Amino acid sequence: MNAPAYRSVNPTTGELLDEYPHITAEDLSAALAAADEAFGSWAARPIEERAEVARRVSEVLRERGDELAAQVTREMGKPAPEAAGEAELAADIFAYYAEHGPEFAAEQVLSDTDKERTVLQHLPVGPLLGIMPWNYPLYQVARFVAPNLVLGNTILLKHAESTPGCALAIEAALREAGVPEGVYRNIFAGHEQVSEIIADPRIQGVSLTGSERAGAAVAEQAGRHLKKAVLELGGSDPWILLSSDDIEKDAAKAVGVRLENAGQACNSNKRIIVSADIYDRFVDAVIARVAALSPGDPADGEEDTYGPLSSRKAADTIEEQLTRAVSAGAQLRIGGERLVEGAFGDGFYVSPAVLTDVPRGSDIYYEEFFGPVITIFRVESDEEALELANDTQYGLGSTVYATEPGRAEAVGAKLRAGMTGVNGAAPESEDMPFGGVKRSGYGRELGPVGMDEFVNKRLYSVRKA
Repeated sequence: MNAPAYRSVNPTTGELLDEYPHITAEDLSAALAAADEAFGSWAARPIEERAEVARRVSEVLRERGDELAAQVTREMGKPAPEAAGEAELAADIFAYYAEHGPEFAAEQVLSDTDKERTVLQHLPVGPLLGIMPWNYPLYQVARFVAPNLVLGNTILLKHAESTPGCALAIEAALREAGVPEGVYRNIFAGHEQVSEIIADPRIQGVSLTGSERAGAAVAEQAGRHLKKAVLELGGSDPWILLSSDDIEKDAAKAVGVRLENAGQACNSNKRIIVSADIYDRFVDAVIARVAALSPGDPADGEEDTYGPLSSRKAADTIEEQLTRAVSAGAQLRIGGERLVEGAFGDGFYVSPAVLTDVPRGSDIYYEEFFGPVITIFRVESDEEALELANDTQYGLGSTVYATEPGRAEAVGAKLRAGMTGVNGAAPESEDMPFGGVKRSGYGRELGPVGMDEFVNKRLYSVRKA
């Protein structure tokens, strides 16, 4: 159990930066006890005091923004401008719940007569387990931790095995901001230890952002032990273009969204669906846009470059999926090449790929490409676009564009997803709920409802003397 398990590797160079063993059984037992003990005093504090701590966390994150962003780039290959934006958004999330948390948790009066007053209270439930991913190692933690910290829950945080440096940096920022011992604790736990934590009667809920397989395993364990779970899993989001008055602009937009974070975003536009009358021109414009990209160092943040995937395994998976797609009959129009020579030959680079003609009904059609693969489908009608968009096991995000009044709205209203944008992406910010349906998971984070998951909605009635 003490062998190195959490490994920090620079995906740009393939260099091993650091490694850490799993937490020992003794330390894990102590962490569980500390979270349970701290809950009593933390929940007893006025919510305004907890909100003030969250405000200080926001300030520390801003002060450490450059340092945190550099760690994200170094450890998982995110381009520097995107990493800086992620650090800023994490700070915004803590600031948002610091300002609005007391309002969101305020009691709701249901009845108030001369004989009785009845209210609905929003109370913390106890220690929670958060299982966080590597692709947005600051943002994902913030959106789980901030509302629960203000609400009064305590947290054990199990971060991804490939981003231990980010995990430690976040914990250090919370300590500097005054989060008490036991209220937040990073743990380098293994899979068996995660199961042990979920089963522990002191833990009252678990939140996971990650793969569909991981979500199913955690949901099964949580259900067995009667624990609430919130799951944000995979996605295969449709991005529908029904008509256009500027093909080049729309192609650039589609490529920019798809290649953000090297295509490693749950709600990325993984299936681009285009009307037949503009399909050929759109595909040509996308290919031209991709052809103009060259490999670069994400720390430089230069335009018209692409960075590495987060790990060797991620790059291997994309290569394997592309091979199977072509074998199934898809057309690889450009890209999909592994860099094995040159300045980045030891890194985890795969050139952005454009796929067309992926056969519906094939195994690869239903899979999520978690990397720089742009898949484009041709449709003959709005009805076919809608049917294709909904033909997925996932239901996270979705977007539809059209130039004619009401056309995009008619399709958007029938998309089966947790988030839909019409003639523009659904907003992503600290005040907007995030989550999906179907096999993309359940529960919501961020916005007012982000504080409404791990909460005891207690009915409290007092008869007046």
